[in-house]
Amino acid sequence: MKIGVFDSGYGGLTILKEIRQRLPHYDYLYLGDNARNPYGSRSFEIVYEFTLQAVKALFERGCHLVVLACNTASAKALRSIQQQDLPLIDPAKRVLGVIRPTVEILPDISKSGHVGVLATPGTVKSRSYSLEIAKIAPEISVVEHACPMWVPIVENNEINTPGADYFIKKEIDVIMQKDPFIDTLVLGCTHYPLLLDNIRKFLPENVNVLCQGPLVAESLSQYLIRHPEIEERLSKNGSIKYLTTEHTEKFDSLASLFLDKQIESHTVAIP
Repeated sequence: MKIGVFDSGYGGLTILKEIRQRLPHYDYLYLGDNARNPYGSRSFEIVYEFTLQAVKALFERGCHLVVLACNTASAKALRSIQQQDLPLIDPAKRVLGVIRPTVEILPDISKSGHVGVLATPGTVKSRSYSLEIAKIAPEISVVEHACPMWVPIVENNEINTPGADYFIKKEIDVIMQKDPFIDTLVLGCTHYPLLLDNIRKFLPENVNVLCQGPLVAESLSQYLIRHPEIEERLSKNGSIKYLTTEHTEKFDSLASLFLDKQIESHTVAIP
């Protein structure tokens, strides 16, 4: 059985990259629903429907455990899939998200108790980070701020341009004006790690920046230790296969930006 990694597009590749570095001996299957992205502007119902279709597609292709490497899917679909669908599909299978592993570390990182979250408009609208942080550490003050231009900057390979710096500085300035006491900034979109150097240029030195990839990878590692009944069923050949609902040429070209290497994908239809 493989580990499935799903995203609405390309950003989840940053999560996959970190997971494979942390857990290289497992077999992985990545699925990007590039033909129907972005998910961020879609309703909860549509995101849930699309995400469930993708999860089922990964299950059908031999995945026992699926990671939703997408903040929008984690925010709008994860809980419903875990509670409503998995008991009917197969109670032994698991679906995990990226938001909980990201926020669990915050009480140990933030000294001021003031945290900022930069994410897509859809994730910010869902308030998923605020809600999860409130469950774990209700004393932490949270400001969520949407950065609608950041994903297009990455996907159009405009990272090292004056325009990118303009839009990055603009959003950094806004969130720090909303709460000058922020000492920890969460990058709540899987595209944003590619902008990390730009982001740090415009932040005060005392502000920590948290990228999701290493946190999700470590959380998955600990999860498999806690659940040997799942870990024992996972195949360990160190393989990786990439699937997309788009044309492979487009996917392979953009995927190279996220993985720093050339890959070869395969087109699939879901459902």
